[in-house]
Amino acid sequence: MSEFRQKCIGKTNLIGSFAAIPHPVAVEVMALSGLDFLCIDWEHAQISRDMIETMVRAADVHRVPALVRVPGHAPEAIQTALDSGAQGVLIPRVSTATQAALAVRASRYPPQGERGVGPGRAAGYGYRIPEYLAAANDRIVVAVQVETSEGLANIEAIAAVDGVDVIFVGPGDLSVSIDAIGPAGADKLSEAIRTIIGATIAHGRTAGIFCASPQIINRWAGVGASFFVLASDTMFLGAGAAANCAAARAELT
Repeated sequence: MSEFRQKCIGKTNLIGSFAAIPHPVAVEVMALSGLDFLCIDWEHAQISRDMIETMVRAADVHRVPALVRVPGHAPEAIQTALDSGAQGVLIPRVSTATQAALAVRASRYPPQGERGVGPGRAAGYGYRIPEYLAAANDRIVVAVQVETSEGLANIEAIAAVDGVDVIFVGPGDLSVSIDAIGPAGADKLSEAIRTIIGATIAHGRTAGIFCASPQIINRWAGVGASFFVLASDTMFLGAGAAANCAAARAELT
């Protein structure tokens, strides 16, 4: 088992961030920041299939584990991400136990799953297939994202699926799905997140959540979350540029 997966399932507090800028330099800058991992956001960012491998390689240079948030549930996308050398996948919008089980099967080689064998980067372009096959099922992190009202209703069944390592809350989509947007829905959203984290912990899985700012991490750590994705490279870029621009203008007044 990889050190990263051991930390994930061992509930070590881990702080990562989404990598949305489709360039290896951006990945390297983020990797040098001290983060525990990066999650390449193939779901929402304009990242091409071939760039996924380039971005994973850039993270590997600095020995920072890279996950890939794939665009949907398709086994082909999971295969692409893992063949690139990613140490795990984040599957968005998992709303049923069946969807969670399919994600696990697509991420694991037989007999635990149905992942296809190929000569990709992860397997040394074919030169290290036996070694990779022997270790991959124990090394790959399978994280499923619960962010819908259906997922909330089915959280006990989702959390019971064997092979799921991390259940990750997407507060933004969840707030829309359960009609808990903005300050008026804050309590309703908080209750839903607590329900998801509670069920996750009760079934022995690791609970994760997206945090737009560092100030809210402790809140969710206090109820059992240990896997945090903090903002994204684009969010950090925008916030840093805005803060420094404001500071520069203040120097001129």
